[in-house]
Amino acid sequence: MIRFYKTVFFLFACLTSSLWIATEGFSQNLGIATHPINPYDLNVDVQRAGDAFLIHVSYIVPINICQAMAFLTNYEDAKNIPGIVHSKIISRDGIKVRVERHVQERIVLIPITMKSIIEYTEVSQSQLNFEQLVGDTRSYKGSWQMMSEGDGTKLRYESRVELLPFIPRIVIEYFIKNSINERFQVMAKRAAAMKKISVAGCS
Repeated sequence: MIRFYKTVFFLFACLTSSLWIATEGFSQNLGIATHPINPYDLNVDVQRAGDAFLIHVSYIVPINICQAMAFLTNYEDAKNIPGIVHSKIISRDGIKVRVERHVQERIVLIPITMKSIIEYTEVSQSQLNFEQLVGDTRSYKGSWQMMSEGDGTKLRYESRVELLPFIPRIVIEYFIKNSINERFQVMAKRAAAMKKISVAGCS
């Protein structure tokens, strides 16, 4: 299976490397810019740190912190975010929740599924931490933080992700450059929709 992944990623790297090098280069900061039409003030920044990637995202939505936390902790609803095809709670113990998640991408038109079990810790009404316990990435951990911003809430996402070493870095950069903005735009839109949903305990 690993040999198959290597072959697929090698072919993809060959197909994309010339265009990528010519147009983007290999900056330590990938410089992902926000889109001109940006109703949620979405900001995405990805930096390399050795073999890992540090991802920082923020956006503002017209809901309160309680509604934002309800959105983030609706773990099984994550399957409505692009790329996530399965998200199921497998255990809950106090403030800790374990979620089985499958993420699917297409590399050279071939679907690749990455599976993991993520443990979420509901630290407070405004902070949610997460860490991969087992899965197809070498490591993945981070947090969500929420704070009032005008009439809405700013959500801040920070993570450190390190993929397996046989995946070419150019493939990772291409995926991040072309997919991460779309995912968080959809997430911001779905979070904003919480304004129209009655949430128990949220005024």
